[in-house]
Amino acid sequence: MATAESCTGGQIAGACTDLAGSSGWFECGFVTYSNEAKTAMLGVDAALIARHGAVSEPVARAMAQGALAHSRAQVTVAVTGIAGPTGGSAAKPVGTVWFGWCVQGQLTSEARHFDGDRAAVRTATVRHALQRLLALAT
Repeated sequence: MATAESCTGGQIAGACTDLAGSSGWFECGFVTYSNEAKTAMLGVDAALIARHGAVSEPVARAMAQGALAHSRAQVTVAVTGIAGPTGGSAAKPVGTVWFGWCVQGQLTSEARHFDGDRAAVRTATVRHALQRLLALAT
C-alpha cells in the first residue's frame, strides 16, 4: 500500500504504520502538500492542476495513479482537500475533500464534505480514506 496525501500531511500513512506488522504491507507515503510536489513526486500534470485546481476529482485520481506508478504498491489512497480554517470558496468550501483509490486495478474517486475545525476535517478524512479502502478491497 502507498498513500498520496495533501491535506492530511501524512496522517493516513501514520495511522497505517501505527499498526504492528505494517511493514509487511505498507510500502510508502507521499506527502505532496504543494502543487509542485504533486507534480514532482507523483507526476500529476501541472496543467491538470491549473485547469481543475488541486482540490478536484482529476487531481485526486492522478495522485492515486501517481502513487501506484512511483512505488511498488498494489493499492493506493490519495486525498486532497481544504482543511481550513481558510482557503475555502463558494465552490469548494472548507471541509471539501477529494479521495482517490486504486484497488485491484480499479480507480475510484469521490468527494466528501466534513464539518468542524481543521483537526476534525483531517481526522474525518483519515477515517473515511481507510474505511473506504477496506470496503473496496473486500
